[in-house]
Amino acid sequence: MKKRKGYFSISAVAQMFSIHQQTIRLYEKEGLITPKRSGGNTRLFSEEDIERLEEIIHLTHNIGVNLAGVEMVLKLQKQIKKLQNEMNSL
Repeated sequence: MKKRKGYFSISAVAQMFSIHQQTIRLYEKEGLITPKRSGGNTRLFSEEDIERLEEIIHLTHNIGVNLAGVEMVLKLQKQIKKLQNEMNSL
């Protein structure tokens, strides 16, 4: 997927991935993504949020991982990254 700049609305993100906005809201409710909010409480998706959402969609739609599994995969990736950073600093 090509690089994007700035923030995107939920409707733009849903259109990017051809998914329903409610699916994105579910992922947020489950704590898998945490988009920023505007003063009017509108969700604002950064490039990092979109990359994470792309990964979640890949795991759920292409591989068939359920949301609990996605949560575990994301946690393990975070731990691996932390350990790699620790190893690099040694």
